[in-house]
Amino acid sequence: MDACIRNLDRKGNAVSGTTISRILVTGSEGQIGSELTLELRRRYGAENVVASDIRTDPKTSQGELGGPYEVMDVADPAVWREVCRKHDIDTVVHMAAILSATGEKNPLLAWQVNIDGLINALETARELELTRVLCPSSIAVFGPGCPRENTPQETTLKPTTMYGVTKVCGELLCDYYVHRFGIDARGLRYPGIISSETLPGGGTTDYAVDIYYKAIEEGCYTCFVREDTRLPMMYMPDCIKGTIDLLEADFHKLQHHGDFNIGSMSFTVGELATSIRRHVPGFEVIYAPDERQAIADSWPASLDDSAARAEWGWEPSFDLDSMTADMLEKLSKRHAEGRLYG
Repeated sequence: MDACIRNLDRKGNAVSGTTISRILVTGSEGQIGSELTLELRRRYGAENVVASDIRTDPKTSQGELGGPYEVMDVADPAVWREVCRKHDIDTVVHMAAILSATGEKNPLLAWQVNIDGLINALETARELELTRVLCPSSIAVFGPGCPRENTPQETTLKPTTMYGVTKVCGELLCDYYVHRFGIDARGLRYPGIISSETLPGGGTTDYAVDIYYKAIEEGCYTCFVREDTRLPMMYMPDCIKGTIDLLEADFHKLQHHGDFNIGSMSFTVGELATSIRRHVPGFEVIYAPDERQAIADSWPASLDDSAARAEWGWEPSFDLDSMTADMLEKLSKRHAEGRLYG
């Protein structure tokens, strides 16, 4: 192992090194995890990034950037120790989670996967003296009582979903392990993530991805939230960039740890549909709000991400129209080749 940062200075603060050499990515088959794994393999070498998920038919072990893969139940602490020892892991990127809409269907499973999984990651880092752990949080931590516009870094956190509850706990756990044990734990609050490469995985913001596919395939989309629903969103290239930027940031410049707001763009469904119509004339959206509307209404409409910009130089590259143009170009090409969904 190249480096170990599990040390405290005289004031009890974590002391971080900078070496990242052997990375474990959990949830590597998910919407973000699959693309993040590929980019990490481009940067660090395919053989140095171990993909893992509960699935037994992984895509991340195949192709040009295929590499090592482990089947992992993140709720099992013994598996964590076994995998990290086997591959000499020094850095964990913990993406495995049950998302908001899926979590409301099975709240106890969401708690088990999201909390037990993170505890196991942090305890493994403590016991084996790993370099760092990155575990993303989400705008789901917010709820009624927080300002919806330009939601600040520090504000009331009273989520209305089990997913949100687990993410608040996760932020606090990361901060606790930093200050109590000297573990370099860090995380960022993802907004809704939109990807041209992978399908969403059961979140409330899935509409912002599905709408592009239906625009290409059918010219019509039935949306499960209202036309005026406005939420923070981010295009996947910016999501991957932001995640790796934080992963590689100098620990000593970070005043926050597990809870960075990270913003890019905010728009209503109506504004998204208008952006699509510039490329797909006549595109129609039918609005049929369901139980996910209440979840969306409890989340911020925009984020104050000044801490991320100041502490590790966060800056997004895409706005709504540039994202739409790129999404539709890529999806149209796949549709013409008869492989819109992969």
